[in-house]
Amino acid sequence: MTSPDHPDRDQEWDREERDESPLKRLDRNWSDLLQELRVVQTGVQLLTGFLLTLPFQARFAQLDRGQVTIYLCTVVASIIATTVLIAPVMLHRLLFRRHARKLMVTLSHRLAITGTAFLGLAILGVVLLIFDLLRGPVAGTVATVLVGLLLLTAWAALPLSRRGDADAADGD
Repeated sequence: MTSPDHPDRDQEWDREERDESPLKRLDRNWSDLLQELRVVQTGVQLLTGFLLTLPFQARFAQLDRGQVTIYLCTVVASIIATTVLIAPVMLHRLLFRRHARKLMVTLSHRLAITGTAFLGLAILGVVLLIFDLLRGPVAGTVATVLVGLLLLTAWAALPLSRRGDADAADGD
């Protein structure tokens, strides 16, 4: 049985079931990670671009001090998410041909998790700002809590709850 909590057993499983060397495993992990980052990078870049255009809209001047603070915190979270989720590209470029695949996979894995967390914060900020602006602070708080629960469930609770049930036969 494979276990992400026991990398040695996972590597042994990869060797036996996939006939995969440690280097091939790193290449596969890198490829998988890049595919995941492609999905999230587009969304975070669009969100950041959208947020950066808002101050140039006529209605932006109508935001109260609290809404401007929410907006600025959301922009910061989105910019951090964008930066961290794009960082593996520069990591790869600067470590290219340095035989540092293990380092790139390890660091990029951490960057992906960190970037996704900041993306979640940016999404929550957008929800809070929109609902607060259109329906008031109570609706903003309720919507933000509900979306926060959705994100925690889909991005953390569900995957973590299934870790123990992972079926080694699926080849992952």
